[in-house]
Amino acid sequence: MSQQSQSQTQSAPHPQSALAGYDTGGFFDELVLQGGQSRPDSTALINLINGLAPGELFRRQNAIEKALYQMGITFTVYSDDAGTEKIMPFDILPRIVPSILWRHIDAGLRQRIKALNMFLSDIYSKQEIVNDGILPRELIDSAPTFLPQCMGLKPFNDVWCHVTGTDLVRDDTGAFYVLEDNLRCPSGASYVMQNRFLMKKNFPQAFQSSQVRPVNDYPARLYQMLREMAPPTVDDPKVVVLTPGMYNSAYYEHSFFAQQMGIELVEGRDLIVEKDFVYMRTTDGLQRVDMIYRRVDDIFLDPEVFRSDSMLGVAGLMRAYRAGNVSLANAPGTGVADDKVIYAYVPDMIEYYLGEKQILPNVPTYVCLREDEREHVLKNMDQLVIKAANESGGYGILIGPHATDAERKDFADQIRKNPRNFVAQPTLSLSRAPTVFGDKIEGRHVDLRPYILCGKDDVWVMPGGLTRVALRKGSLVVNSSQGGGSKDTWVSAEPGQTIAEV
Repeated sequence: MSQQSQSQTQSAPHPQSALAGYDTGGFFDELVLQGGQSRPDSTALINLINGLAPGELFRRQNAIEKALYQMGITFTVYSDDAGTEKIMPFDILPRIVPSILWRHIDAGLRQRIKALNMFLSDIYSKQEIVNDGILPRELIDSAPTFLPQCMGLKPFNDVWCHVTGTDLVRDDTGAFYVLEDNLRCPSGASYVMQNRFLMKKNFPQAFQSSQVRPVNDYPARLYQMLREMAPPTVDDPKVVVLTPGMYNSAYYEHSFFAQQMGIELVEGRDLIVEKDFVYMRTTDGLQRVDMIYRRVDDIFLDPEVFRSDSMLGVAGLMRAYRAGNVSLANAPGTGVADDKVIYAYVPDMIEYYLGEKQILPNVPTYVCLREDEREHVLKNMDQLVIKAANESGGYGILIGPHATDAERKDFADQIRKNPRNFVAQPTLSLSRAPTVFGDKIEGRHVDLRPYILCGKDDVWVMPGGLTRVALRKGSLVVNSSQGGGSKDTWVSAEPGQTIAEV
């Protein structure tokens, strides 16, 4: 399938416009062609920008940044000595995804989440994919995210991953690749909601003319899915959001979705298990809880089963879960499926469980546990991106071409000591998008995290997602903890599809 639609109406920037002199730098640009003309689906947006009075675009960017402070849209960086509470940087220039390309992404993500759910059901029961020699047993036995305590679990409808955030990147040809899967407690969807709110206020005309699909129904869809996946014996299930508390990096998101769904935000101390049922403490006494959208990591969920020193979870929660008296989204144990070594085998999973070829390819990946691939990695560290198997947030990564000799040597020593913990990938020429910096616009590298909801009968992919942008010039790391920001993502609607209201 071609991933680039051909231009029929193109727009070149006016000499005095904010985009005058914008340089794509030889990269695939999300809005602008190499000659400075707009891509077909971005023409309305580019025309609007070109028509703004001098300085108006930058004035609106500043207004949005002030609004973010007033709205308290924050995240936490634990390692930053200058202060942990940060405002999520936001860029006013959205990313636009053509409808035909989104159709391809949607199909690929649906396929992927189906296979991953089947893998989790299998790996915590018969382990047929291991017994048939598709996945080496050593990878499962050595995976810190594989939880033997979850063997034999049977989530309702065999859905383990109710909420998934899959990271996509685009190379210099415009092709999309899956960079990684996030199946435990994926975060960021609240920023999608707030980014869209801010953009509607600042570019209402561009929304109408660009025919953008909505994302504001995500909280309602999330709530409906959670109710569907509660124990089937309950007619009117009680749903809560379980948070580690206000000092967690994603606490803003936890409280945001609890408020949007109209449900209680609880901590472990607010819940109790009696006779294998979960109850919430209220001023009117105990109230039964049927579905927990948990934002607490697996090993802290239940001190009876996982970490005995956990103060974040609920003693007896896993007993209630095994008894079928409460549902958890996502199911505990899902972390094994987003191990970066296991990721390399997802194309094999798709073929094994579904009998299909992958629609969205993985980034080519070298598994350092394999001797021949490890030797290739060690000899070519200056050309590769090397990742620790279970790190996140942009940590545990070596970008070989940008690293020093000392940094490469340190990673080489770590690989030799623990080859199971590392994979390597070629350094992709990631796509870029125009991004506002002060009173100018420059290209910055981006990725895309769509959010997928998996319910009883269907998989739904948010039409858009969180476009993360590397705000540091030349950086390939987009994570907010590493100085990255975000953009609104506009998916163009096809005829008959719902259009976002302004």
